[in-house]
Amino acid sequence: MTSVLSSIETTPVQTVATATLMVETPGEGFVEITGLVKRFVSEARAMNGVLLLYLRHTSASLVIQENADPDVQTDLVTALDRLAPADARWVHDTEGPDDMPAHVKAMLNGVSLHVPVIGGALALGTWQGIYLAEHRARLHRREVVLQFIGSGG
Repeated sequence: MTSVLSSIETTPVQTVATATLMVETPGEGFVEITGLVKRFVSEARAMNGVLLLYLRHTSASLVIQENADPDVQTDLVTALDRLAPADARWVHDTEGPDDMPAHVKAMLNGVSLHVPVIGGALALGTWQGIYLAEHRARLHRREVVLQFIGSGG
């Protein structure tokens, strides 16, 4: 097994850019936000650094997943439903039978991401996209805080 470390590049922090992205979800499923995130990076004139994404909710999550085949998102919803089914005997059901499973799914996926920005572009893999995963059955308006820290152009 061979491992190789590339040369190390350093960048002074010159810029901290912040915005809030509002995302309306149609209900349970994945909403791709990659294009809007790229727009933020471009408008912030980000060059080299890190993009932080933070979802201000406890019943939805952020994920980086394949964006080539929509069947992947369908199967991921199925997998999450198997891990945290709505018909389990949850104690917390104040907001409906899908609320507690949504909290479990958000805990499994997480509510924050960080993505390197190199040369003004997100350093995502070829088939990777950034998604807001809605875990509730009905539509919601979700807030994602975007923050770039690094050098600007």
